[in-house]
Amino acid sequence: MLLLDHVSIGVPDLAAARPFYDAIMNTLGARKVYDRPDAIGYGERCSADDLRSSCLAIYLDPAPITASRRHWCFKAATREQVDDFHKLGMAAGGRSDGDPGLRSHYHDQYYGAFLIDPAGNKVEAVCHAGSVDWTRRC
Repeated sequence: MLLLDHVSIGVPDLAAARPFYDAIMNTLGARKVYDRPDAIGYGERCSADDLRSSCLAIYLDPAPITASRRHWCFKAATREQVDDFHKLGMAAGGRSDGDPGLRSHYHDQYYGAFLIDPAGNKVEAVCHAGSVDWTRRC
């Protein structure tokens, strides 16, 4: 079951967020579906013919971002994608909030990486597949 139709993340500076989200969404295989002065979107929007897609919107929001426990976690197809998410996100202005690696306190094969985007939002990529066959899709 896919639970989310779309998610929005607010940032006070879309120009600073754009290279970061372009990099991490591209490495996870989420294509850009729109780019406007007030928002950018990635993924696939649902339609009457496609009920399973989901979309991420990054929108201009001047409200301050404070430290919180909320974060957004994106599925990665492989552990290599998780590694690239972390590396490319940091190269595009993000900060590490947890290097790529196993998080066995979630489950034995939980492989994740954590970043703080240029605005201070917490994002994560995770692959649930085991390490024996990295081509196995999550």
